[in-house]
Amino acid sequence: MVYRGKEKPTIEISLTDGQQHVFIPSYTSLDQIQGKVTLTAQVDTKIDQIYITFEGVVKTYVEKIATSSPTNGRTEAYQCFLRLVQPMEEEAFPDSNTLDAGKTYTFPFTFAVPERLLPQTCDHSPDNEAVHQAHLQPPPTLGDPLTAVWGKSLMDDMAPDMSVVSYAIRARITNGRGSNGKHNIIADDTKKVRVIPAVPEQPPLAVQDGKEDDYKLRKEKPIKKGTFKGRLGTLVMESAQPRSLRLPPPRTETPGAVTTMATVNLRFDPASPDAQPPRLGTLVTKLKAATFFASTPMRDIPNRSSDFHYSSTRGIYVETLPLSSRCVSTAQWDKHTGTLPPRRDSALSTLSISNPNTPEPSSSYKEGQPYYTAHLLVPITLPRKDDGTGSSKVFVPTFHSCLLSRIYVLDFYLTCHTPGASVTDPTMHLKLPIQISAEGSADAQPSISEDEAQAIARREAAEFMWHPRSVAPPSPEYTEQAQLSGFAPPSPDYAEIPLLSGRSRQSTDYPQAGSIGNVRQNGGGIVRTAENLPPPDYSVHTIGRPNVSSSATQ
Repeated sequence: MVYRGKEKPTIEISLTDGQQHVFIPSYTSLDQIQGKVTLTAQVDTKIDQIYITFEGVVKTYVEKIATSSPTNGRTEAYQCFLRLVQPMEEEAFPDSNTLDAGKTYTFPFTFAVPERLLPQTCDHSPDNEAVHQAHLQPPPTLGDPLTAVWGKSLMDDMAPDMSVVSYAIRARITNGRGSNGKHNIIADDTKKVRVIPAVPEQPPLAVQDGKEDDYKLRKEKPIKKGTFKGRLGTLVMESAQPRSLRLPPPRTETPGAVTTMATVNLRFDPASPDAQPPRLGTLVTKLKAATFFASTPMRDIPNRSSDFHYSSTRGIYVETLPLSSRCVSTAQWDKHTGTLPPRRDSALSTLSISNPNTPEPSSSYKEGQPYYTAHLLVPITLPRKDDGTGSSKVFVPTFHSCLLSRIYVLDFYLTCHTPGASVTDPTMHLKLPIQISAEGSADAQPSISEDEAQAIARREAAEFMWHPRSVAPPSPEYTEQAQLSGFAPPSPDYAEIPLLSGRSRQSTDYPQAGSIGNVRQNGGGIVRTAENLPPPDYSVHTIGRPNVSSSATQ
């Protein structure tokens, strides 16, 4: 039977966890979502099942730009990465599975926002395990204009229309199955909720300068005295990825400022000993939010925006926000004499491990000449609606999923003034990766209680103590090739081995197979070669330690 119009049962989903009067209910990892579903039938309605689920879905599409046709198309993708089903008690169902007309039925539900997704959620083949683990992190609500909120105000989460992540409580009433095998849905209703999962701070990215388009941690620029006046010196600007910007839990009543600190290290290598460093001008800071979306699963972590341009299955949307502009003309330059330690590897330079306060010399630096250094501390603060800027932006944590990713890039623009110069003031630009992480709720219940954790520890300890261990003699595979001390294998015959003048090589012609031969084959001891070598003395000869194969170490 098909129910239409007023004959369809009405479904009302309401919350009972203290957020029933909130504009958009918001949750984080391990928060409990509690509520009830109320059903009211207008006529006697035969039902088969009642489903109450908590679902999370990702929807993306990529526009196809046709070059030979005036029409465009699109490829779409849909993934239901989360579906939790509320168990239903048999006693809660109406008699004879019929909803009586005019009668109200109430079904409570409780869901917990998971910390991680099930492994089968990411069922494609990523490039490595790190990508797979990143795809198992629940993504935040994104791209839905009705759930991007600050208090009672709708905000902009800087996501394009082509990417949407949404969470909802869904209630359905079914009656049998159709000819296609799917449930016949009598009534269906959803209630959207906002989920910002707890995201810990990840290790900084290992960026190789010159190999990543989207990041630039070091910049060198020649500074001129003026038009046709020669070069004053070389200015080096360098920085490293700062600590993450940490968002408070979504239900924080009075959240404080979300801030972190970055350090910009400067070095000036003068072209002549009497040349002075240029006067610094303005340091402009901008934050770039990049959303990567695809209609096919992404196998790696996106880090090159150029890979997403002009693709029929992938796209990118970037929005830039100005953060601050400050005068740094009062920065103090410190003069140094002598030379620095040997030049660092580029990876160490970008991570600021060897010498975090002094950039390495420029390509034009001459050993022994003096140089100057300066350091700029730059506070980074996310704009908010109530901080006086009137910003309408809301931020979500950095995340990577199968179809969608969000990353952030910090842009530094530094200008400097050359004394007596008539040319345009030079500008240097750095692009730093920066993460936005998120705190979890302070009163969130852990996935397992303390008693359960202790019980698991006791069980594992008992299994270790009382697990039966074998005291039988070793199997023949470990003993049949054993050798007694004092009985050495026969000496190898060097007569048939060609000699290599001036070099050492590894002996591979052992007449006896076994443990020693295996050790030598895997990288054993090295035997020198010369004419008329006597048989080796095995009483003092040492077999080298075998090398582990590359496949075993990776």
